[in-house]
Amino acid sequence: MEELTVLIADDHPVFRKGLRALLGSLSGIVLVGEAATGEEAIALAELHQPDVVLMDLHMPGGGGLPAIRQIVTTSPHIRVLVVTMFEDDDSVFAAMRAGARGYVLKDSPDDDIARAIRAVGRGEAIFSPAIATRLMAFFSTRPPVSTEIFPELTESERNVLRLMAQGCSNDVIARELSLSGKTVRNYVSNIFSKLMVADRAQAVIRAREAGLH
Repeated sequence: MEELTVLIADDHPVFRKGLRALLGSLSGIVLVGEAATGEEAIALAELHQPDVVLMDLHMPGGGGLPAIRQIVTTSPHIRVLVVTMFEDDDSVFAAMRAGARGYVLKDSPDDDIARAIRAVGRGEAIFSPAIATRLMAFFSTRPPVSTEIFPELTESERNVLRLMAQGCSNDVIARELSLSGKTVRNYVSNIFSKLMVADRAQAVIRAREAGLH
């Protein structure tokens, strides 16, 4: 059996150490690199061309979602397994839309994470039990997916983007939506990341081109 090469992308040194130890205990799996930011993950994936990338979603340097998109676009043979502590629907589906092949939680047993790594390495799609349960509940209760503008954004993020496209400042958006300034800033940051834009002007252009105003 050929060796399975793996790249870790996570900004928490302690968790990277734990994953490193887990991978070192598994036969046929070789760790080829570690990244602490989204940008590093993209660069190291391009350099090492691993079979699997273990990707956290929330990291500096653009975060995990843009990194997933870039990696699977540039190197479609690389398979991404999200390993994160976020189990909300928005995070799960954003990762799937970005191109991830699996999704497990950081507090999963080592055996479950090991099985997920091997499964994704074989080209399978896999989810931890908690995530699989959420997916089943989602598809059993939600109406069919609509052609919503920017489906990768949550409803709150779309509302913020709509007001941005109307020329509203963060302070005005906060008043209009009865949100704190910090919450609005977080939404704006999420919008930049999910739409893969560098600044407010580019986000506004994308919104207006899509008819969101």
